[in-house]
Amino acid sequence: MTTDTLPSPYEAPELYDLVLDGFRDDLPFWLEEAKAGDGPVLEVACGTGRVLLHLLDHGIDGDGVDLAPRMLERLRAKAVARDRKARVELADMRDFTMPRRYRRVFIAFNGFAHCDSVDDQLRCLRCCREHLEPGGALVVHMSYPSVAYWAEPDGGRVLEGEVRHPETGLPVRMWDTRTKDRVGQHQDSLTEIELLDAHGQVAEIHRFQTRQRWVYRFEMELLLQLAGFARTGFFGGWDRRPLATDTDQMLAFGWKD
Repeated sequence: MTTDTLPSPYEAPELYDLVLDGFRDDLPFWLEEAKAGDGPVLEVACGTGRVLLHLLDHGIDGDGVDLAPRMLERLRAKAVARDRKARVELADMRDFTMPRRYRRVFIAFNGFAHCDSVDDQLRCLRCCREHLEPGGALVVHMSYPSVAYWAEPDGGRVLEGEVRHPETGLPVRMWDTRTKDRVGQHQDSLTEIELLDAHGQVAEIHRFQTRQRWVYRFEMELLLQLAGFARTGFFGGWDRRPLATDTDQMLAFGWKD
């Protein structure tokens, strides 16, 4: 699979929102955790604001940082349309400086998977810790890399989701063709977003490339400890159940005491 010349999906925020903005399963968790922090929240890798704008809609004092200019442009436009004031900065998750400190820092929706090396991971976690108030917590969401995931053959075209276009009502599909490095814990993806016509035929197709690096529970615990967090905790889903199976989601907490 050759994807060297393809753009990132973060360069096409309108298409990104078409297929992903409707995901709502995690929003109650982030809102509940923001309220538990009882103070300002920072979302790192905030993208087009799916999580951050939900928090603002519910009265949370929140800021955001992201490295993709076009994603932030769309976030700001959506905030204006919702009569919200979004304080967001263009910055690298490994090296950012915000003017205040927070009770919670969130990295939602696999944003941490874009840290490609141990050095990148530790720089990000240390920067997040620096922006926490004493007693505050970093919360990182990662999809857990199951045995079944690694066993999937490379090169298969997987349908990630299908939604209806909000204006035309016609189907929009997102496909993922993956190549995995099991030792390096990397996934390289050819992502294809298809817009179908009224006859069910593909009218447009947009291709992108991404790379993600997955981490496991004890690897994440060690990273948090090395980054200076005083204590850690883990859940296996949005309902805060224990992380017990490799089909769970991983929600990692690092506390600054």
